[in-house]
Amino acid sequence: MSKVLIIGAGGVGRVVAYKCAMNPSVFSDIMLASRTRSKCDQIANDIAKAIPGTAIKTAQVDADQVKEMVSLIKSHQPKLVINVALPYQDLTIMEACLETGVDYMDTANYEPPEEAKFEYSWQWKLHEKFKAKGIMALLGSGFDPGVTNVYTAYAAKHYFDVMKTLDIVDCNAGDHGKAFATNFNPEINIREITQNGKYWEKGRWIEIPPHSVGRDLYYPGIGPKKSYVIFHEELESIVKNFPSLERARFWMTFSDNYLTHLRVIQNIGMARIDPVMYEGKEIIPLQFLKAVLPDPGSLGENYSGETSIGVRIHGLKDGKETSCYIWNNCKHQDAFRETRAQGVSYTTGVPAMVGAKMILTGKWRGAGVFNMEQFDPDPFMEEIGPQGLPWQVQLGGDLEMEK
Repeated sequence: MSKVLIIGAGGVGRVVAYKCAMNPSVFSDIMLASRTRSKCDQIANDIAKAIPGTAIKTAQVDADQVKEMVSLIKSHQPKLVINVALPYQDLTIMEACLETGVDYMDTANYEPPEEAKFEYSWQWKLHEKFKAKGIMALLGSGFDPGVTNVYTAYAAKHYFDVMKTLDIVDCNAGDHGKAFATNFNPEINIREITQNGKYWEKGRWIEIPPHSVGRDLYYPGIGPKKSYVIFHEELESIVKNFPSLERARFWMTFSDNYLTHLRVIQNIGMARIDPVMYEGKEIIPLQFLKAVLPDPGSLGENYSGETSIGVRIHGLKDGKETSCYIWNNCKHQDAFRETRAQGVSYTTGVPAMVGAKMILTGKWRGAGVFNMEQFDPDPFMEEIGPQGLPWQVQLGGDLEMEK
């Protein structure tokens, strides 16, 4: 039984808090903290109604400030800090964990506020410090990154001697009824998908203009959807830890309507992350846009349809060509019924809880900074299905990207 501190009270923070509360044998004492305490209080109240007898503590904290984080950690004394705040805050929270000697976990890698760029280099540099302190940091315990890393490790362990190609495929076939909305923090979401695409091929990164490589891919239970190659952080760690991969790509679905809105946002300068003067004050256009777009946490009630995320791998087993497809489909309606959050938040929050459970039960253990695929995938795979994200495997046969 363990104390945990969850930082962040958005849609993902809601799901993590719900799922931790549903596993009281491991998560005996839960604190939820955010810059806005009222958001934490609302989630805590919702959970108390849904799970009678559950009492989640709440607190206010500015996760940009190491001293505030250190003070909160010392007062609550958790065994693990679960960071589901903004990626900008990864490093300050990690520094607070180093100072207090507490394990750390997140769902997305660090990116600097002043540049639309995300990579693991900043966090990997802290490996020796975490190792010297005898504590661990688990990076990217969401779905993608996270579950996709574990799917890859599971396939490598059970179905391949050599993996040659990897395609991570991410489809959201849901409908929230809004003209335009993002499924998680608009500022982070738009920064992520408007930067150049990038994929791994023959030992080097190939950079491409945004959304310049796309085609219809077939998703189980959904059908064909137009999908585009973008860069996603798990590619960086996966090609490092599975060097036999000759090619690794990440595909995500975008509707024509979504891309049209995105082009307009960029063309009129609302995707800018540099300050502009407005009525004598500096503002960041993208941050202003975030304030007027729908809150991703408000989308769940009217969201219909489902997500489908998985990995498609080709390689060798016993000297013969073989293939493997591992995936999960998640209905937005089911996610909302259980946690009052939409499916994208749910598919990130459930793996965050499971990753935390792996650490707290000692099934995943180490001193230093680690990515998901560096641990034994079996206990995670055994846990993730019963916790709400069942997975399926197709071996051999027709695993072509189009159908």
